[in-house]
Amino acid sequence: MEDQRKDGAYGTPQKYDPTFKGPIYNRGCTDVLCCVLLFLAIVGYVAVGLIAWTHGDPRKVIYPTDSRGEFCGQKGTKNANKPFLFYFNIVKCASPLVLLEFQCPTPQICVEKCPNRYLTLLNAWNTPEFEYYKQFCVPDFQKNKKGVAQVLRDGQCPAVLIPSKPLAQRCFPDIHAHKGVIMVGNATTYEDGHGSRKNITELVEGAKQANGILEARQLAMRIFEDYTVSWYWIVIGLVIAMVLSLLFIILLRFLAGIMVWVMIVLVILVLGYGIFHCYMEYARLRGEAGSDISVLDLGFQTDFRVYLHLRQTWLAFMIILSILEVIIILLLIFLRKRILIAIALIKEASRAVGYVMCSLLYPLVTFFLLCLCIAYWASTAVFLSTSNEAVYKILGDSSCPHQGQTCHPETFFNSTEAHACPNARCQFAFYGGESGYHRALLGLQIFNAFMFFWLANFVLALGQVTLAGAFASYYWALRKPDDMPAFPLFAAFGRALRYHTGSLAFGSLILAIVQIIRVILEYLDQRLKAAENKFAKFLMTCLKCCFWCLEKFIKFLNRNAYIMIAIYGTNFCTSARNAFFLLMRNIIRVAVLDKVTDFLFLLGKLLIVGSVGILAFFFFTHRIRIVQDTAPPLNYYWVPILTVIVGSYLIAHGFFSVYGMCVDTLFLCFCEDLERNDGSQERPYFMSPELRDILLKGSAEEGKRAEVQE
Repeated sequence: MEDQRKDGAYGTPQKYDPTFKGPIYNRGCTDVLCCVLLFLAIVGYVAVGLIAWTHGDPRKVIYPTDSRGEFCGQKGTKNANKPFLFYFNIVKCASPLVLLEFQCPTPQICVEKCPNRYLTLLNAWNTPEFEYYKQFCVPDFQKNKKGVAQVLRDGQCPAVLIPSKPLAQRCFPDIHAHKGVIMVGNATTYEDGHGSRKNITELVEGAKQANGILEARQLAMRIFEDYTVSWYWIVIGLVIAMVLSLLFIILLRFLAGIMVWVMIVLVILVLGYGIFHCYMEYARLRGEAGSDISVLDLGFQTDFRVYLHLRQTWLAFMIILSILEVIIILLLIFLRKRILIAIALIKEASRAVGYVMCSLLYPLVTFFLLCLCIAYWASTAVFLSTSNEAVYKILGDSSCPHQGQTCHPETFFNSTEAHACPNARCQFAFYGGESGYHRALLGLQIFNAFMFFWLANFVLALGQVTLAGAFASYYWALRKPDDMPAFPLFAAFGRALRYHTGSLAFGSLILAIVQIIRVILEYLDQRLKAAENKFAKFLMTCLKCCFWCLEKFIKFLNRNAYIMIAIYGTNFCTSARNAFFLLMRNIIRVAVLDKVTDFLFLLGKLLIVGSVGILAFFFFTHRIRIVQDTAPPLNYYWVPILTVIVGSYLIAHGFFSVYGMCVDTLFLCFCEDLERNDGSQERPYFMSPELRDILLKGSAEEGKRAEVQE
């Protein structure tokens, strides 16, 4: 069976080569075409950014603008004394296009203050109140001989004013409930533009959707306030996570075996304490008023502290932690022998990291480059989204020859079109543009997202090849560390950029294509949510699942292909094929080592995240004090706690990713070493004696077990 695995459908094993001493230095450029394609794509990406920066205006995201594109309340403009934006029809702001274009598809004007009373145009038309109403019509509006219907048709005045409150310089309806009755201001009924009185609930049903934006803004502002008063302590928490991660890695270098077992015991203890704490809180709430209300009955609350006063919440936490504790204990029981083998590989990885200590700082380079990619993508997306302009169309009777043409409200009444069509009007149509650039905005946004995926994957691939080249130099040094190059990390980084930019671009391109397809599927899935077509939903779910699996497989294949590129300098396709065949020829060892070491590293991340998370929880809930300082008052204490937990995980993942790449590289080198050499004096193994003894023994036991099962 072993011979079939080696000489069958999974390629030919590597032969002994006395000249092979590790990563090949005499190599040539690979996948040059993809390198050229990446260069052209980057040039195009820069061009898109320049065009977007020329047409867009990110101030539209911060400062409100009226339908003519003029800012409200900005010095030096005619709206300097009008700081608030008023929407003619706030219901249209509930459209999903608002998030894409940062504009509501309804006429908007700048006003001195938001309306504070309920009033309809029909009621105010021939009364003194029209002077108040007039300030919410388009600038320079004059009655002339127009009627109410004509004014509403031309979109010169809103049909109704409702009490509103300003938020972020925008007027939103003052919607609230009084004794179970939905009210806007003090009104429970309103008149539409045609004099018919209706219940205010009919208006609110649409306005509540737009008012959800107000609630989201209020939540965002409270979260922002929490960050402004707690950022100092958040930074301290992240520094603690970084120190713990670095300390753990250093101890792992010298005490790998002990640290792994200590880590396992501590994870079990931390989870056990979590279960104990949840039980104590669950027991403490017994008998308290309101503690037996279910989470479903309570519904969604933005103040998450409310849930901590429910027994059901702590019961759910206790059950989740108990299940996680049992799963980890069972895995440790069944994997106890394989854990010993994985510890040996981690010890070897610790030695490799010890000889290439600067590799622990390389994640900072990756982080910096990823920040550049994210910043460019985000800024380009904002500029593209703010490139839309208010488009006005000529509307009139069917005899007008200029019907549907673009017009400008400022000059329309003196234009030839107005003289040719006396009854025509220049009315707001939509946000967008008539140029080819505006018609291509959606495509440019997709291209922007695609380039972000491509460049981000390229940065990650560069880091993987660099680390793999450095650690491979360690493994293939017969006398460690005497035969290692002087600066293995810098040498590997230089080889990756000089010779293999095309191969990295090729692998990241394939992954980016799959990722952009997943984004498009998510977008289509959101559009189909309102549909009742069960087959379409089933098909969409299957496609999303398939592409998720495909992305995971490509990431796994790319990672191992980059290791082969770092060692042999072959192109991407050849490296991917050789890596896949090598893994398939050693599939038992892959199952024994690769996933077990991943599991151990996951426990290490959980230990760091859990420790810092528990410390943050006790601090921000005022359970402990640090010297004389105490936690600041917060709207939602879960904001800094979640930030610290997520940040701690990312920091721990950055440190452990170096170890993970080291283990994967050493594992592939180990498999290559077994095929090339036999351990004799003429063909000695490059692996250390300790690694050889435990890995070969463990692999032999697994091979015998597999043969017995077959």
